Amino acid sequence: IHRLSPRAAGPFVALNCGAIPEGLLGSELFGHVRGAFTSASHDRLGAFRSAQGGTLFLDEIGEMPLGQQVALLRALQEHEVTPVGSERLIPVDVRIVLATHRDLEAEVTAGRFRQDLYYRIAVLSVEVPPLRARGGDVLLLAEHFLRLRAPGRILSLSDAAVRVLTEAPFPGNVRELEALMARAALLAEGETIEPSALEGHGARPSAPPAPMVRPLSLVRDEYLRTYVRKVVDHFGGNRTQAADALMVSVRTVFKYLEE
Repeated sequence: IHRLSPRAAGPFVALNCGAIPEGLLGSELFGHVRGAFTSASHDRLGAFRSAQGGTLFLDEIGEMPLGQQVALLRALQEHEVTPVGSERLIPVDVRIVLATHRDLEAEVTAGRFRQDLYYRIAVLSVEVPPLRARGGDVLLLAEHFLRLRAPGRILSLSDAAVRVLTEAPFPGNVRELEALMARAALLAEGETIEPSALEGHGARPSAPPAPMVRPLSLVRDEYLRTYVRKVVDHFGGNRTQAADALMVSVRTVFKYLEE
């Protein structure tokens, strides 16, 4: 996005919001002035001003504490920042790109993410599907990581190894695949990756679970209890609103909640 944009000549600054302690996040984002706190021996620009005229990528925005979300919202709304320890407003001109592994709408409902900030940043959303749902991308990425991890060697995947990779669930997504290819490059005997080099890392077809047969009435009741609880949670615990949405009596809602 940055390289193909009119801001390509400007800086690209990346910041992982989940990797910075809450007490330091304001300084990392907006900078600070000398003496703002004990270890502030010199002025610091911060990510916003460092990205002036370019792009600021905020990774794991869903991990940002609520207190800093307020400051971020103001910076996005007013296009200006206030360094920690200063009262001076400094104009900024940056493009903001954000990423998260969380469902921000669910986080808003749960009260962990500000609704006003969500609507401010949700201008254009691109959902990246998990690796297991991306078909041939698994093999393209696997071959790419093999080239990176084994420079000078020409490694290929056997048909059996291809089947293992394409059937693997990859709960760790691309990071898991990259680690697996690094391991396979080390363990490969010869120039062909066999399934034996992929063992012990979770990249194996998951066996289907043994069927559990239970009375239909029990399964139905468990589903209804779970569903009713989710609806009540959706309405913030208001059982009357939940009952209206479910078109049942409040007494029926209480019945499923108490079971």
